[in-house]
Amino acid sequence: MIEVDRVGRSFTVGRGRARRTVHAVRDLSFTVGAGEFVGYLGPNGAGKSTTIKMLTGILAPTSGRVRVAGLDPTRRRTALARRIGVVFGQRTTLWWDLPLKDSFELIRHLYKVDRADFHRRLDELADLLDLGGFLHTPVRQLSLGQRMRGDVTAALLHEPAVLILDEPTIGLDVVSKVAMRAFLRRLNAEHGTTVLLTTHDLGDIEKLCRRVMLIDHGRLGFDGTVDDLRATAPGRESLEEVVAHLYTA
Repeated sequence: MIEVDRVGRSFTVGRGRARRTVHAVRDLSFTVGAGEFVGYLGPNGAGKSTTIKMLTGILAPTSGRVRVAGLDPTRRRTALARRIGVVFGQRTTLWWDLPLKDSFELIRHLYKVDRADFHRRLDELADLLDLGGFLHTPVRQLSLGQRMRGDVTAALLHEPAVLILDEPTIGLDVVSKVAMRAFLRRLNAEHGTTVLLTTHDLGDIEKLCRRVMLIDHGRLGFDGTVDDLRATAPGRESLEEVVAHLYTA
């Protein structure tokens, strides 16, 4: 579902003699198969966000090749939008002043979702994510947990094959976080949705991901299971200690 082949992305920063090239991603290669649930980790500035922007077509790679659901994200961005769902934990795709349900109706029109399919899908998601109590509440009045459930619903209304999540549990309380994780596990298990998750919350990784990739300074430093990851730093008890060790090694 996701193919990244020797991808690089560079930026020029500064002016005049102070101009310099920053390599955000360097010679990055990985694949994600259909139905996988993969965690994508890295410290701030490691290249995670740049990778996500290339996967979604926001940025074009400077070198290499990217394919998502068989499509070139920058050349087929409109077609790709119908195959993927994206959730950014710190930004919403919902209309701030509209009731949540009206935002969903606008999304239905944007993605040209059949009305019957839309109502079937919304009913299913509203039940699984417990949206019933605030579907008619303006987005600006929702709690963070409620808004996140709304954003996840919005990303899934068109039944994408791939779901890309960027910090989906950031700022959530314990109850909301547990509910979100349970929903994502069920989505992956029952619908076979391919999920790529970036997060700083290693609890998300332990509870959700069968596979983990670590990127640092734009390069892939680890790709394996959570148990494989723990084995890289024997004697360190928590996953946080293991990952911190790898970042500083």
